[in-house]
Amino acid sequence: MKTVVIKFVLFAGLYFVVHEFIGFIADKLPTFAGFDELFGGLPAGLWYFLDIMQFPSGFSMVLSAYLLRFMVRRVPFLG
Repeated sequence: MKTVVIKFVLFAGLYFVVHEFIGFIADKLPTFAGFDELFGGLPAGLWYFLDIMQFPSGFSMVLSAYLLRFMVRRVPFLG
């Protein structure tokens, strides 16, 4: 029982440190919210289908997932 408590405290502390560190790093990263401007040169028909498929939000989610996977793999005891 003692080891369970120690592991719980250790992993709770680790979770807090990683959570705060990711928040700190996310504030330092540059932001880019100009997908409409970036894809402004696309024809209207193509933009219509991209809009139906929610491409800007989907692209943001996929990019965030890849970034999170990259960061988790850099932590030696998690990845």
